[in-house]
Amino acid sequence: MPQEASLNALDSAAFDRVVDAAVRALRADPRGRVVIDGRSGAGKTTLARRVAELAGARLVSLDEFYEGWAGLAGATAVTARLVAAHADGSVGTYHRWDWERDEFSAREASVDPSVALVIEGCGALSAEASRCATVSIWIDGDAAVRKHLALTRDGDSFAPYWDMWSAQEDEHIRANAPESIAQLSFSAT
Repeated sequence: MPQEASLNALDSAAFDRVVDAAVRALRADPRGRVVIDGRSGAGKTTLARRVAELAGARLVSLDEFYEGWAGLAGATAVTARLVAAHADGSVGTYHRWDWERDEFSAREASVDPSVALVIEGCGALSAEASRCATVSIWIDGDAAVRKHLALTRDGDSFAPYWDMWSAQEDEHIRANAPESIAQLSFSAT
C-alpha cells in the first residue's frame, strides 16, 4: 500500500491537539509507545508521521506487515506483540509484506525498545496493545470523504479492494472496539 495521503479535509485544530498530546507523552517518556488506529483514509499515516517527526520516534506502519489485502486481522496480533516487546524493553521483530510479490520477506525488521515507537494502521489498537501503549488514538471520519481520500491516495491499486477492506475494518471494530479503548479519539474528515 502506498503511504502518501493528501488530507485536506483533516480538522487541523483537532489534529494539532492530538499531535501535541502524543508528542508531550513521548517527551515525558522517551521510550514510550503511541498506537494509532482508524479507518482507511481517515489520516492515521499523516498523524503518525507528524508525531514521529516531532518526537524523534520510530514509525512502523501496519502496511509493512498486513498479509495482503485480506490481512488486517493478522496485523492486530503482530502489533500487540511489538508493543508488548517494546514495553518490556525487548527488541520486537516482524516480517515485511512484499506487496508486489504477494509474500512475506525472509528478512526480519526489528524495533529498538530504546527509541520511542509510533505504530499506525487499521487493526493496531486492541486490548492487548492498549495495555502497553503510552498513548492510544482512534481516528475516523465521514465514509464518503475517507473513501475519496483513500482512492485518491492509492488509486486503482486499492479501488477493487475497498469493500473487502472496509468489511475487515468493521470486523476489527466489532472484535476490538478500538474507539472505546482509545485514550484520544477524533473525527478527522
